[in-house]
Amino acid sequence: MKKLLLSFLLLVGILIQPVSWAQKPEKNSTEQATRILFILDASRSMLGRWESDIKINIATELLGEMVDSLAQLQHVQMALRIYGHQTNVEFFQDCEDTRLEVPFAYGNAKSIQKKLKNLSCQGTTPIAYALEKSGADFPLDEEFRNIIILITDGIEACDGDPCAVSMALQKQGIVLKPFVIGIGLDLGFKDTFDCVGRYYDASDETRFREVFNVVISQALNSTTAQVNLLDSQSKPTETNVNMTFYDNNTGKWKYNIVHTMNHRGVPDTIYLDPLVNYRMVVHTIPPVQLDSISLTPGKHTIIALDAPQGELIVKSEAIQQRDLHFDVYEAGTCQKLNVQKLNTTEKYLIGSYDLIIHTIPQIKLEEVRIEQSTQTKIEIPRSGIATFLMNTSGYGSIYLEEGKELVWIKNLSNDKSRESIHLQPGNYRAVFRTRNSHQSNFTVSKSFRINPGGSAQVSLY
Repeated sequence: MKKLLLSFLLLVGILIQPVSWAQKPEKNSTEQATRILFILDASRSMLGRWESDIKINIATELLGEMVDSLAQLQHVQMALRIYGHQTNVEFFQDCEDTRLEVPFAYGNAKSIQKKLKNLSCQGTTPIAYALEKSGADFPLDEEFRNIIILITDGIEACDGDPCAVSMALQKQGIVLKPFVIGIGLDLGFKDTFDCVGRYYDASDETRFREVFNVVISQALNSTTAQVNLLDSQSKPTETNVNMTFYDNNTGKWKYNIVHTMNHRGVPDTIYLDPLVNYRMVVHTIPPVQLDSISLTPGKHTIIALDAPQGELIVKSEAIQQRDLHFDVYEAGTCQKLNVQKLNTTEKYLIGSYDLIIHTIPQIKLEEVRIEQSTQTKIEIPRSGIATFLMNTSGYGSIYLEEGKELVWIKNLSNDKSRESIHLQPGNYRAVFRTRNSHQSNFTVSKSFRINPGGSAQVSLY
């Protein structure tokens, strides 16, 4: 037992050694608090002979040794649920024969070992019901990774659907995908358990020990990955963008990571829980995503997707325009992607975009092209200032003269007798009537011109 404890702790210690990187997100910690619920088959078939002893003796001995090892880890809580141990199947097939024998706690190996001694293997195999009841075994605490390890020598013997129950538990975010260890099961049953969880076949005692160690190491450790954001030449040069990893089962986010190049100039290593199937969203503008990412525990995984980008800046030399913003749309659509400030630089996926710049009047630019690793620079004319003078407050508007057309630009304030407005260069007309005038023929209409950086005084009386 001491030899097993030493080898197990060495295995866990090796697997959780951190790879050197600049910033390791808290949620990626390999020592995140984990709850492991062992569900043990104690049905009558577990009394069958297997290698050196009967199955239940071999299973309880190894499980007892394993929980003794796990009790040394401060970030692991354990619990034990058993099925098929309360009702004799010769008298009654009790399809609700399961019970949580030891609830979750730290360092409770002795309690679990005590329950494992002298089990009465006499009942049937209600796997689906045991899984369903296990959902309430886990305290409601999102900071824990909840793991189920099911040890069985048989398939469902009642009318339940273990696959449906397992998927429901995963979708509700109660547990991650369970582990299933089959003791001396026919390989033909593998497909039966693949939909329940990660199935491992223990064909003999030696293999049982190996499988148990592998399952525990996978349950406790994150695995490594790197995200290659590809440019237009399919090279992983894009970086410095936020990435969110979502659990495909629950839809909840698991990790938020800013993509980073390490000191060797390649995408940095990140740590992900290998028990989760992910959807990854890379928050470029517009965002790109990759669905159904599965990791192989203990194997470094490279995740690649296209994210070629270039830069966009809209510049203005006018001080009064420096706080203005403009809207960025996908070309030819009403889909607003971003609101960007003038004289700032932002990255966008390569492609064409429409811009609306919130000057007065607005400037609309269509099919602005963004190219790979290139800065697209747009300079807008300096605005001028028009000062409107009125004898008293009233009602008026400003129009842009475009050939024979008057295009409405802005209403004048109806509670002021003097107003200054920054306008883009062009020919304008102001129309105004005082508040106290009750005849339309008292309307004043005057044209004026605004030059870049210039000013105009418009008397509306």
